[in-house]
Amino acid sequence: MLKGPIIFVDDETHVRRSVDQTLRLAGYAPVCLGAAEPALEPLFYGWPGIVVTDVKLPRTDGLELMRRVLAVDPDIPVVLVTAHGGVPMAVQAIRDGAYDFIEKPFASDMLVDTVQRALEKRALVLENRGLRLEIAGQGGGESPIKGKSPAIQKLRQTIANVADSDADVLITGETGSGKELVARELHAYSARRKKRLVPVNCGAIPETIMESEMFGHEPGAFTGARDRRIGKFEFADGGTLFLDEIESMPPHLQVKLLRVLQERVIERLGSNSRIAVDVRIIAASKIDLQRACEEERFRRDLFYRLNVVRIHVPPLRERRDDIPLLFQNFLVQSAAQYGRTASPVTPNALRQLMQYDWPGNVRELQNAAERYVLQGEQEWLTPVYLHSHSSDRGTPIPQTLSLKEQTHAFEKAVIEQELQRQGGSIRATCEALAIPRKTLYDKMARYNLKRADFAGRD
Repeated sequence: MLKGPIIFVDDETHVRRSVDQTLRLAGYAPVCLGAAEPALEPLFYGWPGIVVTDVKLPRTDGLELMRRVLAVDPDIPVVLVTAHGGVPMAVQAIRDGAYDFIEKPFASDMLVDTVQRALEKRALVLENRGLRLEIAGQGGGESPIKGKSPAIQKLRQTIANVADSDADVLITGETGSGKELVARELHAYSARRKKRLVPVNCGAIPETIMESEMFGHEPGAFTGARDRRIGKFEFADGGTLFLDEIESMPPHLQVKLLRVLQERVIERLGSNSRIAVDVRIIAASKIDLQRACEEERFRRDLFYRLNVVRIHVPPLRERRDDIPLLFQNFLVQSAAQYGRTASPVTPNALRQLMQYDWPGNVRELQNAAERYVLQGEQEWLTPVYLHSHSSDRGTPIPQTLSLKEQTHAFEKAVIEQELQRQGGSIRATCEALAIPRKTLYDKMARYNLKRADFAGRD
């Protein structure tokens, strides 16, 4: 039996008590309310529950409540409860989007059955939404988040879980790991996707103009302010505001940002008028903000307000299995960009790819692919190899893989690359690698490589 949030609305106390008892005996935990307005408060796009409401209610009736619920998320099941004379109206309501209706007086088993079916439908809708997002991110389609490693699969699942909500998100990760890509995916699969995603790099805006950039200004607000300017918050109204390098925001603006997060209102410079903004905030940081709070470099209250949902983007060295696939994709892109033919990745180049720690993460890997296309293997290998033994501070980078792990990673990368080059053809791959078919199948099973993932042909 599926369990999920159930909101029941009826202005008659004895009806609420009876329904509450019936549903609790069936194993549910309903929230029973006497008016429509409180029922709307917990709802959001992707809310996992259902609403059951009487049609006749004081102030806001059940039909208006249904319209408001469906405005939040058109797939939330709304079950109407109506007296016998209201059946034609309830039928019309189903045409307008209601899930079902129950005629008063109703039997307990009919209520439980309807609730169960509605919850099953809701769960199926949310599962399909998540699957669409997951499928779009399996290293194909239009998703920029590519890879098959457990770390990247977990990242995609986290995005699927929170994209539909309006919750503010804090994205953490090293430089070049793909934090902006995550922000773009969160926006693309949210209810705000038809509105703007407005990216702001807080570290790239001079402190002297940041307040004007963020909140806008009125004419005469300061010297040189001749015209009214709309700030980033207003520009992102109805959509998403992505604040990259949030750790760079000056302390006095951190205070203003906290107020916006709490009240969703802004004031332009030079104005006393409060302007409501409907905007989702996604912030990103390359440093540990909690430590920055302890060192009094970042406001603790702002950190807690931003940290409603945290998504960590893993560094490339923690998802080494994805390196060959990513590098191959970047080679294709770079070859198309520069009008060149991408040379095959040699075993020697693959070995260097898998051994290097990639402190610049995916961005550095993309740059390496461009060098490979433009300069060839010999010119490309030398700087990568030389720098693979030292970090930016000149100290040795610790070896993160044992010899056995390096061997397996390299072997998997070679097989994966050849399968991709041969379009999944087992025969052609065996010939290219000079190994028997059974050996290839055994190794594919060991490394969880599926022929269908390589646009199979034979």
